[in-house]
Amino acid sequence: MKKYLVIITAIFLGISVEAQESSMTLSLQEAIDFAIKNSYDNKVAQRDIESAKQQKWETTTIGLPQIEATVDYQHWLKQQVTLFDTNGDGINEEFTFGTKQNVNAAVTLRQLIFDGSYIVGLQSARTFLKISQQAKEKTELLTREAVINAYGNVLVTEKSIEIFENNEKILEKNFNDAKKIFENGLNEEEDVEQLEITLGNIKSQLNSLKRLKVIAYQMLNVTLGNDIDTELTLTDNLDSLTETNIDFGLISQSFNLNDHIDYKIAENDRESKRLLMQLEKSKALPTLNAFVNYGSQANSDSFSFFNGNQEWFNYSLLGVSLKVPIFSSFGRSAKTQRAKIDLEVADIRLKETEEKLSLQAKRAKSDYQLSIEDYQTAKKNLNLAERIEKKQRIKFFEGLSTSFDLTQAQNQLYSQQQTFIQSMLDVIAKKAALENALNIPVK
Repeated sequence: MKKYLVIITAIFLGISVEAQESSMTLSLQEAIDFAIKNSYDNKVAQRDIESAKQQKWETTTIGLPQIEATVDYQHWLKQQVTLFDTNGDGINEEFTFGTKQNVNAAVTLRQLIFDGSYIVGLQSARTFLKISQQAKEKTELLTREAVINAYGNVLVTEKSIEIFENNEKILEKNFNDAKKIFENGLNEEEDVEQLEITLGNIKSQLNSLKRLKVIAYQMLNVTLGNDIDTELTLTDNLDSLTETNIDFGLISQSFNLNDHIDYKIAENDRESKRLLMQLEKSKALPTLNAFVNYGSQANSDSFSFFNGNQEWFNYSLLGVSLKVPIFSSFGRSAKTQRAKIDLEVADIRLKETEEKLSLQAKRAKSDYQLSIEDYQTAKKNLNLAERIEKKQRIKFFEGLSTSFDLTQAQNQLYSQQQTFIQSMLDVIAKKAALENALNIPVK
């Protein structure tokens, strides 16, 4: 009985763990932190760093001692015949030299003494590792912005649904009240029909928003690196998040070009082109290698190499190899010139990056400041639109205005509601874009 209880408990624990993994509760900052560790792009970027470290070591080992062992076994199925006139009578006699079988075992130590391309290769490996690390940093910045936008889109959708549901309730009451008034002969049928059209549009848009909500949550899951069906509960709301993202100090913050990740990446690209040019130049230098080996050889007409009385003959060899390039039909020169042109192009791109980043920072500041101003204007206009719609509704049911006037006021209110919601998202998104433009690191 105990055994079955343990099994049942384990099953329920497994179900509980699985249920925990399929749901998450996240603030915006928690979502960013989670995505930095778990998003697909960041996982790939981390693997790229690990690969670059291995490549750096792989390049380093080229200049370190290399030891290899070889064992060669040969068995002559038919030995070669050598002709030789032994007694000077003009007739060659047939001779076979050596044994039918032999084994040769040797250990060789090789050491690179000088190779210009190896030195450049070490520098290139370090540069490649730095590029991979900078790519990870850039990925983190882009991930932060992507999570903010995806998180914001979910909040916008939920806020829109909340507003549309409230509008639907008000319109349904207005429609029912107008219908009763019409049935009592106190207004026109057109007034009822006009409200019915508006109500139908609101319901249609509300259904569309509910479908978009599902997609918005799935997009956020993809950005986080989750399964798309993971249940998410967001603890931040759009109103408070907008207010906390209004930071006028960010607009006055100075732009530091040399610390910007995109500029560092461009600098490293330029450095990689310089190293490629140095590599082509180094191929005109001589290379020097040395080796020493030690081996033993055994010979026999039968396979007796594992016998205790088998005789083995030792040998050892020390050697140095110097290779000097002399003439390549100007092939090396052409490659060097091509690498030099690539370096000049990298210099041009570096200057272009410098100008673009400076302009991007200025534009991001302007866009962010404008988004705050638009938000403040939209908030004020929404209050006005709500007051106008309320007045028109009272006038309509008092018989002082037409359904056309009420519909116009309602459409204006709905438009201002969407403008206000979009202005809140713009503040959040534009701040994220500005943080990237200023290269503010991920917290």
